[in-house]
Amino acid sequence: MIRTRPREQGVQAPPANLTRRVLTSRQTRLGLIMLLTMIAFAVVGPFLAPHSPTAVLAKPYAPPGDGLLLGADSLGRDIVSRILSGGANLTWMAIVATSGGVILGTAIGLVAAFAGGVVDTLLMRLVDVLLTFPTIIMAILFISMVGPNRVILVVLVAIGLTPGMARVMRGAARPVMRREHVMWARTVGLSSRHILMREVLPSVTSPLMVEIGLRLMWSVVGLASLSFLGFGVQPPASDWGLMVSENKDGLAIQPLAVMIPAACVALFTIGGNLFAEGAARVIGRTEGARS
Repeated sequence: MIRTRPREQGVQAPPANLTRRVLTSRQTRLGLIMLLTMIAFAVVGPFLAPHSPTAVLAKPYAPPGDGLLLGADSLGRDIVSRILSGGANLTWMAIVATSGGVILGTAIGLVAAFAGGVVDTLLMRLVDVLLTFPTIIMAILFISMVGPNRVILVVLVAIGLTPGMARVMRGAARPVMRREHVMWARTVGLSSRHILMREVLPSVTSPLMVEIGLRLMWSVVGLASLSFLGFGVQPPASDWGLMVSENKDGLAIQPLAVMIPAACVALFTIGGNLFAEGAARVIGRTEGARS
């Protein structure tokens, strides 16, 4: 007797259809445009900088003029050049940290939901332990011991994102394990890897999309905060979080050196928040209509 694959009932919409529905929302489009604009600004900015971001060209906190469109910062460096160059490190670090946290957290969550029993308990207890350590505190502790290192910083932020991601994906995957197409795949002896990648993962696309936007936003905020505190990107490199820290004492004299990099970080995070929240609303309406 040939066992035929059951029809999948109640699974998520195909990724292409889901993406199309998400992008029909004005809020998600606005958030995506803001995100892509800030990423493009960070990538292209260093090539458009009129001066070296580390060159001293004027007196500290010099006003706009003499070839400096926005004036000079606390050391006399061109504010425009440092703003244009200040998003590159933050962007690649946030994207890599988010990717690492999402991949690792998703893997842990899916394995825990699939295996159940002792494996599920052990993995979730490990996740609970990691959740007790705030990401920024953990990063400050390690950086204080080993010194500033961008790779280590990215790894620490990724680890900090992993527990929450694992919790969300486990919760999303557990109901999927009871669906007919997953039970059929187990019955016919398909490999665990095949079941997780081909049967389970496509069914949790919706929460995965939302979480990616949220984790990217948290990565940007966390990395910028660490640079502001002196544990992230180090001088004389240009970084938006570092610029706010370096120029905060001259806020009354040269506010542009603080307000513009702070606004860049804010636009980055607001874009991610708008996209994630808009995607969650659209997905929620779609799932409600199907149920």
